[in-house]
Amino acid sequence: MRVLISGAAGFLGSHLTDRLIKEGHTVIGLDNFITGNRANLAHLTKEANFSLMEQDVSTFIKVNEPLDYVLHLASPASPSKTSPLGYPNLPIQTMKAGALGTHNTLGLAKFHNAKFLLASTSEVYGDPLVHPQPESYWGNCDPVGVRSVYDEAKRFAEALTMAYHNFHGVDTRIVRIFNTFGPRMRLDDGRSVPNFIQQALRKEPLTIYGTGEQTRSFCYVDDLIDGIRLLMDSGEHMPVNIGNPQEVSIIDFALLINELTGNTAGLQINTSERLGDDPERRQPDITRAKTILGWEPEVSLRQGLSKAIDYMCTKLEQKRS
Repeated sequence: MRVLISGAAGFLGSHLTDRLIKEGHTVIGLDNFITGNRANLAHLTKEANFSLMEQDVSTFIKVNEPLDYVLHLASPASPSKTSPLGYPNLPIQTMKAGALGTHNTLGLAKFHNAKFLLASTSEVYGDPLVHPQPESYWGNCDPVGVRSVYDEAKRFAEALTMAYHNFHGVDTRIVRIFNTFGPRMRLDDGRSVPNFIQQALRKEPLTIYGTGEQTRSFCYVDDLIDGIRLLMDSGEHMPVNIGNPQEVSIIDFALLINELTGNTAGLQINTSERLGDDPERRQPDITRAKTILGWEPEVSLRQGLSKAIDYMCTKLEQKRS
């Protein structure tokens, strides 16, 4: 296949790029590097099956060569208000990536008669009142809240994708991605995994915002990419959750990181600075992924965190040297 991936320099986009090239496909990576990292693609500079378009996905995209697949992954994704990479600090860019970026990539797929995949998110469920969250749940979102620029951009993107499928006949897929972690996460993106690991490696107390009783379900990146590849090759047009259903409280998650790093500094609970609209519970119902794709995660949380810790330890050593 000839594939265009928007957000190719991002955490997930770069892993998907590697997978497709390893399978023998040709990849055109599109990124404007607002949150993407050039280092994630540096190993592909001499790869004959890879080329890079440095462009904002919210502007018109023209590709002269034929395309078989368009995958839209470009968007800021961190909810951190302290990191410059967090979508609270990139609100307009986030909305444009979800709205104009989805429109442009869908138009590109339509023009080339290519298949299309939208990387959506568990954030479309908001702070859920149903647990775990199946794809049939419509969500509990504040359309003007602090997380709305990301939540509503993705909800609009899903609606637009289905409109192109139903009205124009574009062969579309929608993956709802739950919390994912692993190598190539940016150290400065402000999310819990890089924050906790860096504090643990510095032998500092791990800072928890809120009570720490809020839960997440963390999926290792290799498992997620497996799920996306299976969805790409399926005939499924409705949204599919891809994530690890193992639910864990943020406190227990932080304690596990301290255990794996040998950090004895403990935890620092900061109940006054929890991000607004922060979901109380988050756990995917992956029944559809199991049934339709034959997919479920294989890497345990402990195994995945060990790999992520090794990666971030190396990155921190490189940063110091």
